[in-house]
Amino acid sequence: MTNNDPADNLPSGYIMPRVWTPENGNGGQFTNLNRPVSGATFERELPVGKHPLQLYSQGTPNGMAVTIMLEELLALGYPDAEYDAWLIKTFDGDQFGSGFVAVNPNSKVPALVDHSTPQPTRIFESGSILLYLARKFDAFLPDDDRSRTEAMNWLFWQAGSAPCVGDGFGHFYAYAPSRIKYAIDRFAMETKRQLDVLDRHLACNRYLAGKAYSIADMAAWPWYGGLVGNAIYGDGGIFLEAGTYGHVRRWTDEIAARPAVKRGRIVNRTTGERAEQLLERHDALDFDARAVL
Repeated sequence: MTNNDPADNLPSGYIMPRVWTPENGNGGQFTNLNRPVSGATFERELPVGKHPLQLYSQGTPNGMAVTIMLEELLALGYPDAEYDAWLIKTFDGDQFGSGFVAVNPNSKVPALVDHSTPQPTRIFESGSILLYLARKFDAFLPDDDRSRTEAMNWLFWQAGSAPCVGDGFGHFYAYAPSRIKYAIDRFAMETKRQLDVLDRHLACNRYLAGKAYSIADMAAWPWYGGLVGNAIYGDGGIFLEAGTYGHVRRWTDEIAARPAVKRGRIVNRTTGERAEQLLERHDALDFDARAVL
């Protein structure tokens, strides 16, 4: 009697072992970063600046969501939203330093520490940071229950969907050491499905929660607006024909025109034109000093 696995009939050069074990050098450019255990690999304290809010991040889509939120709060006139943004170079492995791991045991950017509380409060995961700031300042969450719930629906939709865009499509299209047709087809299909979900919703709604701009838009815009604008994963947006989703394009362009978004999107950014990068941000004057805006 044999135990037939349907996958055994698929063409492949990979012989699957009964128990998986990691191999050296199988992660491409991420070989020195990927490992099957968590925790710090070296001792390094995190710097602390002059403001109560200390952000440790990089200008990834998730990191961008938080700096956009902070800049939007400042634009609304909340002085307590002033922050220091320290660059965590993820390709160098900064996220595995002991200080960063103490703030985020998952070793992912962004991470925030609020020193205005009786004991410093750590907040990790971009959705959690956005929700924390929205509650702290009572901003960018609709007042009525129906719209607030809709904002939360889309915030959690983004948190569950974006990994298929980033770790799925983005990785296999732009970063994997070899091109795997099945993987690219699988995640291109899913990413286009998500764009269609957004496009159909935005056909009847100005923003994700309806009439009000919210943290749901801030969370989703760097990912899906980035694809529409062909700003992430090389020519990934062109490959997916992301610009053909007209309602997503309208939403993307409207949010991109906001002054706070123009500022937030360049904080801790390490890619693109040099004028589009503000590696660290400690004061609003940093933007003027760089003559970026």
